[in-house]
Amino acid sequence: TFRAGEKVDQVRVERRPHQFLYKDDLGLHFMNTETYEQINLPVDSIEGKDYIKEGATIDIIMHAGTGEPLTTEIPSAVELSVSKTDPGIKGDTATGATKPATVESGATVNVPLFINEGDVIRVNTESGEYVTRVSSA
Repeated sequence: TFRAGEKVDQVRVERRPHQFLYKDDLGLHFMNTETYEQINLPVDSIEGKDYIKEGATIDIIMHAGTGEPLTTEIPSAVELSVSKTDPGIKGDTATGATKPATVESGATVNVPLFINEGDVIRVNTESGEYVTRVSSA
């Protein structure tokens, strides 16, 4: 809360598209898709980081005056390939049961029993939940 008469400075921000390059001990590395300038952000500063794959584009919100990154925005849903899961069983489509699956970004997502390795699924990046199968292997 603010007292009467207090003033708040407005900050201009810019949304800049960046491509995810790689992750290492220093953090996550991104490249501005317009200027090709690279920046490094700490892993803890990015929500939904487990669902970002190499080459994905996210928006980094930056202070317009200083160019300092303030926050990131990743898409609300992403399409990822299932890299590891137990084999599906024919007919397991309507039971509602799930199994863990590892996707190409390294995250683990609970998926329906009919999902197999190589399938492409849509994942909600806010909840980490399976949304739908996009294509099958």
